[in-house]
Amino acid sequence: MKRTSLTLAVLALAAASSMPLTAQAESSPWMVRARAVYLDSQNKDSTGLDLSVNNKWLPEIDVSYFFSPNFAVELILTYPQKHDIRAGGDRIGSLKHLPPTLLAQYHFTDFGPFKPYVGAGLNYTRVSSVRFDSAVDAALSPSVEKSSIGLAAQVGFDYEIQKNLYLNVDIKKLKLGVDVKSFGNKVGELKLDPWLFGVGIGYRY
Repeated sequence: MKRTSLTLAVLALAAASSMPLTAQAESSPWMVRARAVYLDSQNKDSTGLDLSVNNKWLPEIDVSYFFSPNFAVELILTYPQKHDIRAGGDRIGSLKHLPPTLLAQYHFTDFGPFKPYVGAGLNYTRVSSVRFDSAVDAALSPSVEKSSIGLAAQVGFDYEIQKNLYLNVDIKKLKLGVDVKSFGNKVGELKLDPWLFGVGIGYRY
């Protein structure tokens, strides 16, 4: 009886000792990435004014939460980005846009340190600080819609450089369009529908 009790005590102690090691070996559900992103707008304009905004590099931060090794959600953030508004290539004003995006992702885990993923979700873009040149303002009294909601799709990969540190390459496509008005009346739509090409570093806590 004493030998049985001693054996059980030793087994319980061994199990208790191994629990912190197991928990420590598991990956944290949180991951943060910082990316440099090139925004390439498609600039499809139906107003007849040949409107467009400029392409540019911008900084991006995203926070991901992994519900399992395969499934995660990612919130993508930046600060309001300023763009020139052009008509036929000539600058006629400027605006700022803030485009937070939420994506559900599937991560493939069968390729060692190479971890590709795909994602889909929604983008909400808030337009602010719209300015037009005084001559354009006087002639057309133009304005643009202040917000846009559209679908977002994503493909990319993380490559583990060392424990918890990753190289990230990411491509996103957003549906983003705003109504354009003159004297309060809609005259067309500017569809930006940008591609975003990103490269950065990720850290898994």
